[in-house]
Amino acid sequence: VATSPDANAMHYNPAKYAFIQDKMGFSISYTPWLRNLVNDINMAYVSYYNRIGDMQTIAFSLRYFSLGEITFTDDQGTNLGTYKPNEFAIDGTYSRKLSDYLSLAVAGRFIYSNLTQGQTVQGVETKPGISVAADIAMYWEKDVSWFKNMDATFAWGFDISNIGQKISYTSSNIEQDFIPTNLRIGPRLTMELDDYNTLTFFGDINKLLVPTPPIYKTDSSGAPIPIPGTDEYEIAAGMNPNVSVIRGMIQSWYDAPGVPKEDENGEYIYGDDGKAEVESGSVFKEELREFYYSVGTEYWYNNILAIRAGYFWEHASKGARQYATLGVGLRYNVFGLDFSYLIPTGGNANQNPLQNTLRFTLLFNFDNLNKN
Repeated sequence: VATSPDANAMHYNPAKYAFIQDKMGFSISYTPWLRNLVNDINMAYVSYYNRIGDMQTIAFSLRYFSLGEITFTDDQGTNLGTYKPNEFAIDGTYSRKLSDYLSLAVAGRFIYSNLTQGQTVQGVETKPGISVAADIAMYWEKDVSWFKNMDATFAWGFDISNIGQKISYTSSNIEQDFIPTNLRIGPRLTMELDDYNTLTFFGDINKLLVPTPPIYKTDSSGAPIPIPGTDEYEIAAGMNPNVSVIRGMIQSWYDAPGVPKEDENGEYIYGDDGKAEVESGSVFKEELREFYYSVGTEYWYNNILAIRAGYFWEHASKGARQYATLGVGLRYNVFGLDFSYLIPTGGNANQNPLQNTLRFTLLFNFDNLNKN
């Protein structure tokens, strides 16, 4: 969220565009997906920015995800045809400096997710999911003199992304899902070791701002118990997730169900309010588990060669994504190339969709083209 501004700032923090040095540029990224299993699932990303004067920048991006060719079948295995599900998002942002050190940005996003290709499932007609969303971002950057005989830059960033309407894949719109509203905040420290060598450290803290799924009451067969006259179920612990988008963002900070207490027969112990009693401190502990963290470092030689490394950690009960990353960057004239490689760690070492995959980004800097 606070790495140095570049063409891909839209994805992590669009407020960084106001501090970008070049007049105009764009980038193209390509990511194979589940490469160990198939060869036709991939994500492509294109971004473009244009700085207007010294204080403001506009930028746009397109993210396209192809799920490849999939043969649909019914519950009896009958072939229903072969389709190519896909989804995309189109973004636009306006980023402006408020001072020499601070900038703000607002971004808009249109989301189109066509996963079912209009299939009818259990008598319900499906449709593409459509949503619109917005981002609010902030970025602060200043040169500092914290180290003797060494120039340095400190920066921090803040971004709330995907504040938007719920998405539905059925014509009835009865079942609607939150899109992944996310809070991201973190710092950066760049140290100029000498005229040719630069070393940077940065980190991010993330949290999804959507309701935590509750624990539902179940009958003797283990099925959730419905509330008569509604489409909802009785909740044993936690809070009702069927709320508005803004309420969901607020509720996400305190709605973790925790660990319910059980009797000697393994049954939940209920209080007078009809909710299961939870173990002391388990709600707070689960809320802390909903944060996920990443740290990284980057070394540049003469603004030509970059070597990067990082680590991402998420609790096992909240997704279990844990992996290290390695990267290399090259810059020459108007062109830039970035490569990255992901190494899964932890208990899910064989389950990451990007393992054994080389990702790359191609960047173009039009300022250098004009200068030459």
